[in-house]
Amino acid sequence: MSTSAVPRTSLAPQTRRLRPVGEVVLGVDTHRDAHVAAVLAVTGAVLATDEFPATAAGYRDLLMWARKSGVVRRAGVEGTGSYGASLSRYLLTQGVDVLDVNRMDRADRRRRGKSDPLDAQNAARAVLSGRARARAKAGDGPVQIARMYKLTKVSAVKARTQAINQLKAVLITADPALREELAGLGNVELFRTCAGFADLSSHEEVGEETVLQATRITLGLLAYRIGQLSEQIREVDARLARLVESHAPQLLEVVGIGPDTAVALLIAVGDNPERLGSEASFAALCGVSPVERSSGSRQFRRLNRGGDRQANAALHRIVFTRLRVDPRTHDYYERRIKEGKTRREIIRCLKRYAAREVFHLVMQLQPGPSS
Repeated sequence: MSTSAVPRTSLAPQTRRLRPVGEVVLGVDTHRDAHVAAVLAVTGAVLATDEFPATAAGYRDLLMWARKSGVVRRAGVEGTGSYGASLSRYLLTQGVDVLDVNRMDRADRRRRGKSDPLDAQNAARAVLSGRARARAKAGDGPVQIARMYKLTKVSAVKARTQAINQLKAVLITADPALREELAGLGNVELFRTCAGFADLSSHEEVGEETVLQATRITLGLLAYRIGQLSEQIREVDARLARLVESHAPQLLEVVGIGPDTAVALLIAVGDNPERLGSEASFAALCGVSPVERSSGSRQFRRLNRGGDRQANAALHRIVFTRLRVDPRTHDYYERRIKEGKTRREIIRCLKRYAAREVFHLVMQLQPGPSS
């Protein structure tokens, strides 16, 4: 059953069980090892508060406990992309509409203080007031798989770049004869040659090392690491390409969209794109919705600095690829330039059009009601 790390005296007034009152709203303050939950009536009255372990059994107990107070159709969960991800997936499978609560009410926190039970209650109140509107990502399909692979690729690319920079930094201070031996080699041949130094080092006799020997071994180990990371990146790229081809082949048929761009956009959408509701919400998610900056007689809109920056960068790549290879996009650009639009305004419009196109393509990928 549930466990509580919060003293019972502090929870006693809130855990008093009332008779079921119809629909109730669940709020959860999530942590690594335990989640604190609160159940509120639609009037805002606190019906119960308790703590549950962050385990599969704890999730089941939490929902059973909440349903004793009434019908649970909505839940506000803090951190649905981190500590609350597993709980959110479980609630979604149980028919509960999960809304992401990113920031607690600061005014209420200043007035009432800070505690886990209060944060859980505020999460539920954010749902009741409509302040929490973003529906949680399902995270249980091919997009979640793509997110895992993308994380692996990003870390491998960063590590490979660091290893390459370190190898070239070692070369700068290396013995002149060694530098001359490696001078003029391209990156591929340089890494292959240096990797051979690591193979030779295993046959050297044990004795007092020289700086030159240490330099050659270091270059060899760094080159070997670069080769391993490059192989990992190729493997992940192949897996991502296969995933996009099987899950969203329509995206790859669009001018300017390759596997990397498609993956970034799919990750932004998530496994349940119906949560976005409209193309306008997807544009806002990608940070390409216009932001009003009008004043007086001057009507002006600027670029949106918010949203998912990886998705925004993907749309940016689409637009600039089309400007190079797509005649229709180039003709549109020239026409708007003649109308007096700035380059920045035109790029913003093109990114908005690309977002609309991507949204409708992704929505076509969703299974029908009978599937």
